[in-house]
Amino acid sequence: MIISCFIVVSCNRDNRYFPPESDIEKQYIPIIRYDSAMLSTNVDTSTIKALVDNLYGYDSEFTSFYSEQIIGIPTTDTLTFADALYSFLTDTVYSFNITNQKEKELFSNIDSIRQEIDIAFSRISHLYPQLPKPQITLFVSGFNASLLFWKEPTADTDYIAIGTDMYLGKDYEYYNRVVYNYQKITMHKQSIPIDVVSAYMFRHFPFSSSKNRLIDNMIYRGKIMYTVSQILDTRSSADVMGYSNEQWQWCEKNESKVWRMMMDKHDLFKTESLVLTSYLNDGPFTAEISQDSPGRLGTWIGWRIVESYMKTNKQADLVQLLEENDAQKILEMSNYKP
Repeated sequence: MIISCFIVVSCNRDNRYFPPESDIEKQYIPIIRYDSAMLSTNVDTSTIKALVDNLYGYDSEFTSFYSEQIIGIPTTDTLTFADALYSFLTDTVYSFNITNQKEKELFSNIDSIRQEIDIAFSRISHLYPQLPKPQITLFVSGFNASLLFWKEPTADTDYIAIGTDMYLGKDYEYYNRVVYNYQKITMHKQSIPIDVVSAYMFRHFPFSSSKNRLIDNMIYRGKIMYTVSQILDTRSSADVMGYSNEQWQWCEKNESKVWRMMMDKHDLFKTESLVLTSYLNDGPFTAEISQDSPGRLGTWIGWRIVESYMKTNKQADLVQLLEENDAQKILEMSNYKP
């Protein structure tokens, strides 16, 4: 999908951040196939109770979470849970039966996802060995969730759940019922490693500035996106950002114009929630700029500022970048001049 030379595969990586792969201790991230356990058999009224028993035996903690938080049924009410699960697995009104079959086929092999996640967290562990390693659970959500942290992390483990039915491809026909067109760009299987790494980094490196200006939020998000792009170096910048090729091209073509508009309107130092939301939240466009623009332009510009900062300050590494919370300093030292 990504063909332009400025976002060619592998162009993101700066080799100064990581040693060769052979010199990094390999991490193997467990991926729990709760989706496969749930969709393993064609259920009927005589077998649904056995399936519920099997799910509790397979992973009792996640089954309780699924019952209470996804379906909304107390975990002690296994009969109601069984009825609800049966309705979900055999549903034809909302076509969940078709969706579940599509998920089984598309996710029958996840080797590429495993490999990319293992490499990514090997690099993260190299940078921050004290951080907990993730345990990833794949499940079918009934279009309720794409990614969530389903319980508090321990010293050793962070618990991430992925609703695989939200990654069936941007052209999957039933998404028209549940999401807007601009949200479909990242709803494909290959987005899972990016979403996992991005969510993990945002979780463990929260916004910590004493100020809440737009520029502080932009550079914070830009630091995370830049770091993710280095960790997932085989992905294009557009993929990491969650943009289409056309959206990325629009940003590059209009970068200097967008920056001038932000400066002329003095938006960088505003703290109003409407301004922050417009520039930072996902949407069909960035309202403060243009209806032709993609959403989250504040994050994109923040990433460009951070990229300029890291190119200008060759002595800085990713650990130093993430620990530098002075957005004004990063902006001034970046020499960012689009």
